[in-house]
Order: sequence, then C-alpha cells, then structure tokens
Amino acid sequence: MIEFSDFEKVDIRVGRIVEAAVFERARKPSFKVCVDFGPEIGTKWSSTGVRGLYTAEELIGRQVLAVINFEPRNIAGFMSEVLVLGLPDAEGRVVLVSPDQEVPVGGRLF
Repeated sequence: MIEFSDFEKVDIRVGRIVEAAVFERARKPSFKVCVDFGPEIGTKWSSTGVRGLYTAEELIGRQVLAVINFEPRNIAGFMSEVLVLGLPDAEGRVVLVSPDQEVPVGGRLF
C-alpha cells in the first residue's frame, strides 16, 4: 500500500501527439513521438512501443496520458523525456491511455 501523498508525486498530464516517426534503433517495434502539453510545459519527446496497433499517421493529433516528472531516460541513444502510458491488449500489444473526450492539453490527472 502507498499513501495518497505518494500518488500526488506522480505528475500525469494529457498531451497531444504532434510528431511521430519509426524508432529503428529500439529493441521492440516503437515510435519516437513528440507530445504537446500546452504552453506551461511545452513539448516533450518519448519512445512508445505501440507499432503493433498504430501507424505514425494514426498517432498524430491523438491525445494521450503521460508521466511528465520522471528523469529523462536514454533508450537506444534517444532521450525519452516522458512516459506515455499504455495497457496491454489480449495479445500483449500496447494500447494507449487516452481521455474518452477531448480535453485541454496540459490537464493533470487527479
């Protein structure tokens, strides 16, 4: 069990994917994505292992949830600045976590 104060330390925000490109150097089929979190946070890059279900074109414009306050992580020579959240489907492919309605970018999950 964790305390509620522990959960409050994790900053999960909604952003919009504005760029997506195949990440050739990743071990698993992945994309490099640029996510816009609005004027307060700006744009951040992430590596996402979602090539099993999505194309780069399908990702552009999509709203996603991401943890924005982890330390950047080097993934195959690429600095991933945020963790875009996903869940496995029945076949183990990553399904992105998104709001079910359009919301303003930068909004914090609570």
